[in-house]
Amino acid sequence: MSWEPLPDRDWAPTIRSLHRWSQVVGKVRMALAAPVNHWWHVTLYVSARGLTTSPIPYRGGMFELEFDLHEGLLRLRSSDDRDLSIRLEPLSVADFYGQIRDLLRDAAIDVRIWPVPVEVEDAIPFAQDTAPGGYDPAHARALHGALIDAHRVLTQFRGRYRGKASPVHFFWGGFDLATTRFSGRPAPRHPGVPNCPRWVMEEAYSDEVSSAGWWPGSGDVGPSFYSYMYPEPAGYRSASLATAPGAYHQLLGDFLVPYQEVARTGDPDATLLAFLEATYSKGARLANWDRAEEMAPVRR
Repeated sequence: MSWEPLPDRDWAPTIRSLHRWSQVVGKVRMALAAPVNHWWHVTLYVSARGLTTSPIPYRGGMFELEFDLHEGLLRLRSSDDRDLSIRLEPLSVADFYGQIRDLLRDAAIDVRIWPVPVEVEDAIPFAQDTAPGGYDPAHARALHGALIDAHRVLTQFRGRYRGKASPVHFFWGGFDLATTRFSGRPAPRHPGVPNCPRWVMEEAYSDEVSSAGWWPGSGDVGPSFYSYMYPEPAGYRSASLATAPGAYHQLLGDFLVPYQEVARTGDPDATLLAFLEATYSKGARLANWDRAEEMAPVRR
């Protein structure tokens, strides 16, 4: 079933664990994959079972790491027929980090990563983060269900743009699923985010963008879809979305619409598309984007 109710704040321990664990896994991909502009080589992807790195090249072959959120496993499969796994359970970040290092060693994969999380306020090195972790299998499956819904609609939205657009991919730094449209014009230097080198964000936001996605929420903000422009054009935050849902969040600097609000409508996919189209259109108009890139013709 799609658009199922989410645990919201009850799933915070599971989300925190998966956020930190996904950073460990994502850094493995980042260390071994060939660089792509805007850091597109480091992301994870929604799979039929959860989140995957996609194939990572290694010594003439390849391997893949996948969070199977239905079986509760982190799986490692390789082109030389290795099939190994770690059980996902209430582990500390330090314990998970130790287990994945053992897993990679058992698979004869030698890789070094920067062992510190990024884009979080409490950037405790993985090996030192010994606080008890949380993991509820039902909450993990609910996360996957929300990601499937978001991926389906974001993919449809991405397909309406003829210009440069990112894949629909999962950034483990912010723990969000996103797709980004580009104007083709350079952007001013990005000011950066907490506990992440400034040059990382300068590369990510080297060009003008309109970005949209889904995020499981944090603090007082529950699971939400978001949309923002960088740089933000004058008048964007006060723009009316007319018939589309959503409102501008002054602290976060995004237009937000809660997942639950979308899910309660008669046609959630159409409601979400309306939000995505309205926020993009308002921003693109205010920033004087070339609108000829919109609505690519579909050929079947």
